[in-house]
Amino acid sequence: MIRLDSRSIPTCTIPLMPRSIFISVADASADQHAAELIKELRLLDPQIIIRGIGGAGMLAAGARLSNETIGKAAMGWRGALRVLEVSQMIRQTRLSYQHDKPDLHICIDSSAMNLPFAKMARSMGVPVLYYIAPQLWASREGRMRKMRKYVNKLACILPFEERYFRGHEVDATFVGHPLFDELPSDRSRPPGAKFPELPPVIGIVPGSRRGEVKANLPPLLDVARRMLAGFPGTRFLIPTTSAVDELVRRQVNESADSLSTRFEMGLNSFDSLIPRCDLVLCKSGTSTLHVAAWGVPMIVVYRINPLVWHGVGRWVIKTKKIALVNILAGNTDLVPEFVPWYGSTDSVTDCAMNLLQHPALLDEQRSALGRLIHTLNRPGASANVAQMAISMMTPP
Repeated sequence: MIRLDSRSIPTCTIPLMPRSIFISVADASADQHAAELIKELRLLDPQIIIRGIGGAGMLAAGARLSNETIGKAAMGWRGALRVLEVSQMIRQTRLSYQHDKPDLHICIDSSAMNLPFAKMARSMGVPVLYYIAPQLWASREGRMRKMRKYVNKLACILPFEERYFRGHEVDATFVGHPLFDELPSDRSRPPGAKFPELPPVIGIVPGSRRGEVKANLPPLLDVARRMLAGFPGTRFLIPTTSAVDELVRRQVNESADSLSTRFEMGLNSFDSLIPRCDLVLCKSGTSTLHVAAWGVPMIVVYRINPLVWHGVGRWVIKTKKIALVNILAGNTDLVPEFVPWYGSTDSVTDCAMNLLQHPALLDEQRSALGRLIHTLNRPGASANVAQMAISMMTPP
């Protein structure tokens, strides 16, 4: 009988398959948040494979993209035109899942696009982590049934959301706001003389989607023109994203007078331009919190067709206030808001002129914004979500 020395028997090591995640995002801010999340995921698992649909931020962070979605981001009726395109992306993703199924699907923001993606993922046996909860507390609460059915875990970025969603039987956890992962810890005002010693510097944030810019920028340019007449020497700063940069520059340069010479525009320059401003005219949305994080006073606007507002908008919006900073301040008027904004630009112009004519009002708002941000300024959201994601996957 021949006995083999076990030490002489070659061993065969079966390589462990790396874990993989598919991430779906629809707009520039979600793309940025996804990029930060990917960095944190790679710290926890350097071998992890990230695929998805998104933009330049995800690509730079090392994700493999099957579709670019950022330049096509839209809202409202314009967003409805994307339904067929989203359906096609979902079909493509379903096909890819059939031969290369990920361990987890992460949806980031944009419930109009991501709830159908969540439905598809769950139908394929892939767990779903939803990061940045849809603001169902403000409108479209009817989508809650889909959240319960298609989302395994929900990562909330506003303090009150965890309790709200848990009250509707959604497994929700407050993780912090990713904005504070992406901003410098020192956000004090730049040194040097400022308004009223010098002419004012006004920021304009018309939106990160083409539809928003087309609706908001023309009336905001009219406000700017009238502010310049009242305060000669005023300068205007507009941060842009890749989705709207060309459109913003064209609209500003096509101004019928010399107004365009008073503007400075910068691609992906929010955090370098906004701190220089004395006042910002800001479209409603997460950008209001971004402005507030820099402690810059603002007026919040959102241009909307009155027929759309009276026919639909006023019936689906449930909050007393629209501006996010006002909602976070307990539905109070921390900052002036003009939502909906239609018809004459007089109301916004008069408000802006009043603030500039009474600088103490700007100082009061700046202090109030500082107190609000102090309650939210807790970095770590991206790391918290990365840990949630890893815990939802089977170890390799």
